[in-house]
Amino acid sequence: MPKFHPFLMERMMSKFEQDVEYNLSESGVHPVSLGELLRDAPDYINHLLATELNYPHVNGVPELRENIAALYDGATVENVLVTVGAAEANYITTRTLLSAGDEIVIMLPNYMQIWGIAKNHGLKVKEFHLREKHGWALDLGELDEAVTANTRLIAVCNPNNPTGYILTEAEMDAIIAAAERVGAWILADEVYRGAERLTDEQTPSFYGRYNRVIAVGSLSKAYGLPGLRIGWAVAPPDTIDEIWARHEYIAISATMLSNKLATIALSPEVRPRLIQRARDYIRKGYSVLQQWMDSHGDTFSLTPPQAAAIAFVRYHLDINSTEFTERLRKEKSVLIVPGDHFGMDHLVRISFGLPHDYLVSALDRIHVR
Repeated sequence: MPKFHPFLMERMMSKFEQDVEYNLSESGVHPVSLGELLRDAPDYINHLLATELNYPHVNGVPELRENIAALYDGATVENVLVTVGAAEANYITTRTLLSAGDEIVIMLPNYMQIWGIAKNHGLKVKEFHLREKHGWALDLGELDEAVTANTRLIAVCNPNNPTGYILTEAEMDAIIAAAERVGAWILADEVYRGAERLTDEQTPSFYGRYNRVIAVGSLSKAYGLPGLRIGWAVAPPDTIDEIWARHEYIAISATMLSNKLATIALSPEVRPRLIQRARDYIRKGYSVLQQWMDSHGDTFSLTPPQAAAIAFVRYHLDINSTEFTERLRKEKSVLIVPGDHFGMDHLVRISFGLPHDYLVSALDRIHVR
């Protein structure tokens, strides 16, 4: 059996998230109920009940692709492929564009899926960082040094997981310039667009700013619909067709019901409500998290996240992050993510886009003195 790098964070979550009393490892807001989703579309219930549970359009039903395309300047349905979550979009995009030995440059810290895909498929991995000491700003010098004539793909996450940092326009332009200089693709994981904490203005997409961009999105984070397992890739039509061909090997399609419910979620009538709901959870939950941190004096420090329902918290204790989180899980039945899973010790990722009472009770279990 070939050497395999497991996805450490997802391995931990899939093993333990259903068994703890308090799960603070998730990175989206509190999930939406089916009744809440359909609140503005009561007449659609009978339509759903009459739905034949057949295959949908393999690349996503046209109405859903229209709603996704509307989120990106200049995009049409031909630019959109619907996938089983952003995870499938990331996987099949990477496998479409790159072969063993190709060079990929990855932003860190990051959701480590693409890093693991690269390691497991023999890609040459180079890195550039967001720097904590500079408020998680992009290290422009390291970016320029990392991207070479051999670079085929630059992978970014904006807004960022786990830091919640939003790239500035100048930082986005720098990444595009680096890609353009060598003809590389940009794979932009943008699943937290719409989950802004400090503004009602949506984070701009990389799509439409450069002709070699694949923008990846999902209903799991800013929309509170992770159980639908709907994601997408937006790219030039010929590239979408190539990615679609890999989609048929991996999943064939997302489900018919997920396609139809996602169409409702991204409709002009419902989408604004879901985005506002996410922002409300994030803004109220962050206040709870900040009060909890303040109650522990100098034990914790944090660069406040600009977006997303997660905080990348530094703790000032003499204990490894994996050991710390394992003790919390076993002794307190609380699950959080160790910084080790992002290659950074003495940090933990804590979710806070949750109902007030649940979040308060969960944080009370993490009682550090």
